[in-house]
Amino acid sequence: MNEIDLAFTPALELAQLIRRREVSPLDLVEIYLERIERLNPQLGSYFTVTADLAVADAKAKTELLTTTSELPPFFGVPISIKDLNALAGVTCTYGNPALVNNIANYDDGVVTRIKQAGFTILGKTATSELGSFPYSEPAGFPPARNPWNLEYTPGGSSGGAASSVAAGLSAIAQGSDGGGSIRGPAACCGVVGIKPARGRVTKAPVGDRLGGIAVNGPIARTVADAAAMLDVISGYFTGDPYWLPDPEPSFLAATQQKTDNLKIAFSTSIPPLGTADANCQQGVLQTIKLLAQFGHQIEEKCPDFSGLVEPFQIVWQSGIAAAGLPAEALQPVNRWLLARTSSVAEYLQAVAKMQIVSRQIIAFFDTFDVLVLPVYLHSPIRVGEWANLSPEETFENIINWVAPCPVANATGLPAIAIPVGFDNNGLPISVQLMGKPAAESTLISLAAQLEAANPWIQNRPAFAL
Repeated sequence: MNEIDLAFTPALELAQLIRRREVSPLDLVEIYLERIERLNPQLGSYFTVTADLAVADAKAKTELLTTTSELPPFFGVPISIKDLNALAGVTCTYGNPALVNNIANYDDGVVTRIKQAGFTILGKTATSELGSFPYSEPAGFPPARNPWNLEYTPGGSSGGAASSVAAGLSAIAQGSDGGGSIRGPAACCGVVGIKPARGRVTKAPVGDRLGGIAVNGPIARTVADAAAMLDVISGYFTGDPYWLPDPEPSFLAATQQKTDNLKIAFSTSIPPLGTADANCQQGVLQTIKLLAQFGHQIEEKCPDFSGLVEPFQIVWQSGIAAAGLPAEALQPVNRWLLARTSSVAEYLQAVAKMQIVSRQIIAFFDTFDVLVLPVYLHSPIRVGEWANLSPEETFENIINWVAPCPVANATGLPAIAIPVGFDNNGLPISVQLMGKPAAESTLISLAAQLEAANPWIQNRPAFAL
């Protein structure tokens, strides 16, 4: 297998190659670091490359291969960490140039789990400032670009994570999702992204200050890779305010289970915010056609999301103030959002209202097992496309683009984004599957069925070859 093929090999297969001693952890790290050095200046996937740490870790693991066969599941597989998450001894900028010298002195719980699973960390990937936007172009950093067409965004805020996987600059990636920040970039870049159910993945050691809307999760080339990574990052950490039991069987096992006779709803519009463009509609309709062929019951129906819009915005924008940065250190849209920050009473009232409306939406899943929606309402925007708009105009555009995503965050429901094709700009088209509370396994099984019927792993961006 040549170096390009190795760079695009699924993470689970790389782990098996390492176990069979057909490739070493050091071989893989060197391949990915060479690709990062050559392609990242144009792509902007990484803010920080931890080359020395990665090489040292890979050398130690390569030596360990000669003495033991007891290996964790992803031993020696390279991964990237989003630059909203703390990695001890490495800069954590949160996409803000004022924090370029902010060295983390601890690992986030999800990073601890990633290390325990045997991954080798390549670096910190690009994000929007404070994770606020569905594009990754923070001031003071090169913009992250889409490897399928460099003129377009890879999405946000996990834009660097998704582009690193799509371009073969990482085998798999960690992302986070507070309003679509895993699913959107996965859709823009043609990879798989899972937004887990609330309580599935720890927020340790920090607290949850956004009413439970944000969660860490995997971005991967295949459903199986994403499922297996979700297995290793899931679980309780001491003091977590809420948690879910480990799945039985595993999420990876769910990829081999066939789901029969599900009742599946779908919609291509999100009242009152808008209807998907022709490309995104086609992705949903194509998926529904396949699901009907699998024998599932299909009905065009969608719960009413309108009551979530206002309280979700209040909770979400409160994260800007919670970051504790002065207004002059923020980009214009975040500065504008900071000025709109609600009072403590208004925040708590918004959390309560969001929970009340969420109960009504979750009741929809008493009747349906899965809801199929577009990920975003239109194809990716160009890099810098909204740069000259006012903050108000930009914020309105964001809301109208990402409208299908925040409902999973507000309700805590699981969702998965999977690619289904390409538009006429050569950019990926994806759909999201949303499921019942804590029902990631059903979504993973269904996504694996769709992946088998419409394989996309053989697609590689020409830029990355």
